[in-house]
Parts: sequence; structure tokens; C-alpha cells
Amino acid sequence: MKKNSPIGVFDSGVGGLTVAKEIKRLLPNESIIYFGDTEHLPYGDKSKETITKYSVKITRFLAKCKCKAIVVACNTATSNSIDEIKTAAGKIPVIDVISPVAKKVAFELHQKVGLIATKATVESHAYKKSIKKLNKHIKVVELATPLLVPIIEEGFRNTPVSKSAIDTYLSYKKFEDIDSIILGCTHYPLIQKEIEIAFKGKVKVVNSPLIVVNELIQRLENENLLADTAEPEYRFYLSDYTDNFISLARSFFGKSISLEKKSL
Repeated sequence: MKKNSPIGVFDSGVGGLTVAKEIKRLLPNESIIYFGDTEHLPYGDKSKETITKYSVKITRFLAKCKCKAIVVACNTATSNSIDEIKTAAGKIPVIDVISPVAKKVAFELHQKVGLIATKATVESHAYKKSIKKLNKHIKVVELATPLLVPIIEEGFRNTPVSKSAIDTYLSYKKFEDIDSIILGCTHYPLIQKEIEIAFKGKVKVVNSPLIVVNELIQRLENENLLADTAEPEYRFYLSDYTDNFISLARSFFGKSISLEKKSL
């Protein structure tokens, strides 16, 4: 692995762009290869075996692209398949989106934390287990919110459709006295402002992309793999073209990005 090799990032769709955007902001010299498995989204309603199959294929593709690190920017893939992903990656460092967030939340002053995520992530209890392992006194309340990913992927952010779904989910009785909420899906920061409005600003929203990228920076520093070039490249691969992905990627990274269709 070389310093100026790219960082690999993958997700089922547009959600991982929230992490990739943060990488670009905090590590402006780094090149990025992004894989969005738009053909098979959402991952959240699929079996563990299917999620693992897709995740391993993408990991092997990023390894062939000689990525120096791989960020699993998908909570569902992390919660169901992280061991298989690490095996497929071999010696390449793998950063997941759950461990750094759980560690950060566990050691901050929280009493009751809410979590919204896909069905597969909630059913794995990955966040709850990770947080409780580090701090048994924090209460974690989980809620599957399966409609949010399709709403975001279909471009219905900041509309009556997203507002109705968010208000319905966040009126969950057990969320009444939470002090913070984890957005347990990388798609959800794209509707963070709508979530904050629904909570009337009274609940702290955990900034997961920032926490994950800080973990990435630490890993790259430890491995002496931070890039020393000022000419980063951004390459995007999709298993199926979607207008919403292309629009969002270009808004984050500029219109001159390289974008290619790649079947798994």
C-alpha cells in the first residue's frame, strides 16, 4: 500500500457520500474510489447472507483497485458482515461506521440514546451491544425506520413525504426523553436538518460521518499512509445509474467527477 493510493468507500447507494464528503473536507489531498451498489439497494431488508455476498464482492473490487484503506460507509453491511469484509480486505485497513460512533457515545455524558437505522441494523443490535460493552449505564432505544432510505434515494428529501415519515417515526413513545440520537444509516445525515426540526432542537444528533473520518485519519497516521500529493482524484462506480446519485455526487464533488457503471 502506498501513501498516494486511493481510499475506498462503499455503500448501498447515496448514503456513503456523506462520509466521502467528510473525507474530502478533512483530507483534501486524498483520492477516493466510491462504490454505490444502487442496483441492490436497500440493503436493510435483505438477509445477512445476501448483504455479505454483495459486501465481499465490493471489498474485493476495491482491493483490486489498490485502495490503501476501505471505509464501510454502510451500517447494514457493518452490522451484518464486518468480519467477512475484513477477511476479504486482507491486509488493507478497514474502518466501519459503528465502532467509532459507539465508542464516542459511550464515553460522553449520555443517559438515554435513541437510534434509528435500517431493519437489518436494528435487528443485529450492533450499536446497542457496542455501546453497552463500553458503558453499561447508558440506555439505548432502537427503532427500525425502513422508509427513510427509499425516500432519500428517490429524491424526496425536504418534502411533505419526508416530513410525514420522519414525524411519524420520531413520535415513537420510547424516544420521548432521549438526550441524543444516532443516525444509524449513512443516508440519514442527508435529512439531519429535518430530524433536528422534528425534535425542535432539543435532541443532540450524533455527527457520525465526522466521527468515522476522524477514526480513518488516526488509522492512516498510524500506518504512515496519509497522502502527500495535492492532486486527488475522485472515481465513482455504480452498479446501476440513478439520477439522484449522480446529482448528489456532483453537488458534493463537482461536475467533472469520473462516474462509471460496474456490475457486481
